[in-house]
Amino acid sequence: MGYKEVYSAWQADPDKFWMQAAEKIDWDSKPSKALFDGDAPFFEWFSDGMVNTCWNAVDRHVEAGRGDQIAIMHESPITHSTKGITYRELQTRVASLAGALKMRGVEKGDRVIIYMPMIPEALEAMLACARIGAVHSVVFGGFAANELAVRIDDCTPKAIIAASCGLEPGRVVHYKPLLDEAIELATHKPEFCVIFQREQEVAKLIEGRDFSWHGFQYGVKPAECVPVEGNHPAYILYTSGTTGQPKGVVRHTGGHLVALQWSMNNIYKIEEGDRFWAASDVGWVVGHSYICYGPLIAGATTVVFEGKPIGTPHPGVFWRIIQNNRIKSFFTAPTALRAIKREDPTGEWIKRYKLHDLQALFLAGERADPDTVEWAQKHLNVPVVDHWWQTETGWAIAANPIGIEELPTKVGSPSVPMPGYDVQVLDEGGHPLPPGELGAITIKLPLPPGTLPTLWNAEDRFKKSYLEHFPGYYETGDAGYIDEDGYLYIMARTDDVINVAGHRLSTGAMEEVLAGHPDVAECAVIGVADDLKGQSPMGFLCLNSGCNRPEAEIVQECVKRVRDKIGPVAAFKLACIVDRLPKTRSGKILRATMVKIADGQDWKMPATIDDPAILDEITQALKVLGYPKA
Repeated sequence: MGYKEVYSAWQADPDKFWMQAAEKIDWDSKPSKALFDGDAPFFEWFSDGMVNTCWNAVDRHVEAGRGDQIAIMHESPITHSTKGITYRELQTRVASLAGALKMRGVEKGDRVIIYMPMIPEALEAMLACARIGAVHSVVFGGFAANELAVRIDDCTPKAIIAASCGLEPGRVVHYKPLLDEAIELATHKPEFCVIFQREQEVAKLIEGRDFSWHGFQYGVKPAECVPVEGNHPAYILYTSGTTGQPKGVVRHTGGHLVALQWSMNNIYKIEEGDRFWAASDVGWVVGHSYICYGPLIAGATTVVFEGKPIGTPHPGVFWRIIQNNRIKSFFTAPTALRAIKREDPTGEWIKRYKLHDLQALFLAGERADPDTVEWAQKHLNVPVVDHWWQTETGWAIAANPIGIEELPTKVGSPSVPMPGYDVQVLDEGGHPLPPGELGAITIKLPLPPGTLPTLWNAEDRFKKSYLEHFPGYYETGDAGYIDEDGYLYIMARTDDVINVAGHRLSTGAMEEVLAGHPDVAECAVIGVADDLKGQSPMGFLCLNSGCNRPEAEIVQECVKRVRDKIGPVAAFKLACIVDRLPKTRSGKILRATMVKIADGQDWKMPATIDDPAILDEITQALKVLGYPKA
């Protein structure tokens, strides 16, 4: 069956489709049906089934005789270590940690916050929670103390599992002082903390509250898997909210298992024994779905990477790890590829490694500009699959499902909707728009298995954030269009569609044009307030390393490019060269913050920012352009 037949089969009988998909999961007791819609618009999947995530991710593979296969490969170019853990070893380690948590009173439904760097123990902590039915909430390691405190107060954890430190190139990030400060700031206090002491920094433990990772597990009875209901929360993952109060995205257990198994086989073309690598962090949704759970549920080998795309030690580190681990499918963010391309525009580092096993490169996390996609296609000589999804959905809304059929790719498009997603482009009034017209991208309810059923302790906020604007639809917050062939194009966040003299223009389309300039490595376009036109576009350009042409000349050429390719209607006249763009740790450009600085509005330092100093550079660049206006 090809993609069209599979998508049609889902449309014709969604319940039958997802019940068939659920057969690939080991259930303690099978669900009676797929969709439970008695409490619409709060939809649930496989609610009356009983199942355990850890069993499906670990134990069943050992039972099937594949215990000696490597489950987790840890690659740390920072500590110069490579370590493999088999499925059997993983089972022993997870059961031991789960047993220790249980002995300390952590039970089904209790919350546990995990605050760790990219080490295998982070995955072990997640799986140990899943083993006993505890609900984990992973907070990105090194997150500011006040942000961690907000999350402690929101999900009220019984315990916190942390590491003594994280490692960045050339520096140690001290986690324990941040954790101590967060607990002091928080109203809710955890009963205890478990600290994994790394040799790079041994943290001071607080008597009676803190336990060392190994001491905590001494002499405990390993825990068995506890079956939970299909609608039992597997985890809470906080995503930044517009109010500054983070939103706790909830993931139900049954749908999560079914969706991830389906996506590993059908989107990424990964089966038992294959090797898969998602270069992300466990603190983000990609880390949950495709570093920890997805690959292990599918019985594949997953890579946990502690490093950066460049500088640990060179721009060839990704290709070295793909070669050495014989990676079959690789997943990263466009921003990582742009960083590599900037350092290695001719792909010299790629040629040094043999990437025989690589079948495809997957990109997600932000728009993949055509220039970067074409660079990757040219040098890697494999399909480059841009696919689109969100923290809220947990897996791809639109993709090229190479496990079903490799569709023709269209550069600039994440291809086509996946089964379960009825994607529609609507105008402000909620009416469907014809092909090619820019509008709000929505998904007709119900959302498929694996997506968020609600927000943690915030049902009203869930409705207000996602369901109110277009009744009967989930509002993605992204703008774009669908072409004549049904391919989706994501052009910007809805907030990034700017209104220039009455014309709705996509900043993403302008960025695409600017990124095509041979000297531009990366760029961002924002809309700044304009008395005459309402808004004017402004471009920030980062140049390829080694470029020494006059900056004014490059800016002039970029202005002309936008005028030639989009037209005078874009009114693109303002641009400046900067060393780097302000980004979140996951690589998203902080456009909204840049807009506030340019418009002279009050703004708050984003909690997720990678390097706060970059905003000073942006402020200086804006001053040169005369912003904010007096």
